Amino acid sequence: MTLLPHDRYCAEIAHQVEQLRAVVTSGADLAATVPTCPDWTLEQLVLHMGGVLRWSGTLVRTRAQENIADELVPRGDGPETPGDAAALDAWLAEAGELVVDALREAGPDAKVWSWAGDQTAAFWARRMAHEITVHRADATLAAGLPYDVAPEIAADAIDEWLEIVQLMGRRGEAEQPLRAGGSMHLHATDAAPEANAEWLVEGAGEGIVWRRGHEKTTVALRGPRTSMLLALYRRLPLDGPGLEVVGDREVLEFWLDRATFG
Repeated sequence: MTLLPHDRYCAEIAHQVEQLRAVVTSGADLAATVPTCPDWTLEQLVLHMGGVLRWSGTLVRTRAQENIADELVPRGDGPETPGDAAALDAWLAEAGELVVDALREAGPDAKVWSWAGDQTAAFWARRMAHEITVHRADATLAAGLPYDVAPEIAADAIDEWLEIVQLMGRRGEAEQPLRAGGSMHLHATDAAPEANAEWLVEGAGEGIVWRRGHEKTTVALRGPRTSMLLALYRRLPLDGPGLEVVGDREVLEFWLDRATFG
């Protein structure tokens, strides 16, 4: 699978941080519960995201060859003044600068520990771009603000999501979301044919296999790339904006119940 350039991921992290900061400073209630992450308030969601950015930035900056405990991440637990939107905004801005600067200075090939097979800074650039893309959706939905994502970012995030589900299945860390012989088709309706924004997922004996492509399957999910991404991450219902399920809906619901990440 062809990845986006390293600096494209870095630029997207910076962009998403700006967009998340705009939510923080919008006047939204920081104590409000986030509907798509009901264990968190909006402030706790932002603290999580900023903490993850600082943690991954520390991994990359130090070229860590093993995981770093949360308590060793400088200012990873948030600003000194809880409930202060201005302080939270400044803390988040600094977190974004730290991780983007670390990633750009390291370059994609720097050796860095990760929980996946790819032990390079490139993994963290891509992972953080998509982590904040999805969590910004949580924040904007909680605040009742509009949300969109660049089409190439949404498509690459779907690729990464399938890769992670595949990896978790191989490691035995999750129930298999698609029974052997079952199949699923994801079809982006907002892309020209040359964009190849279609995915074929099949159940196999030891997990799933997937590729970009178009074939008749047990079930298909059709819709714009942003809506499909949010539905796959369970941020939108399957009957969300522009989405259509064709075929055996229970197969897709079974998948979503088990293919959980983030």
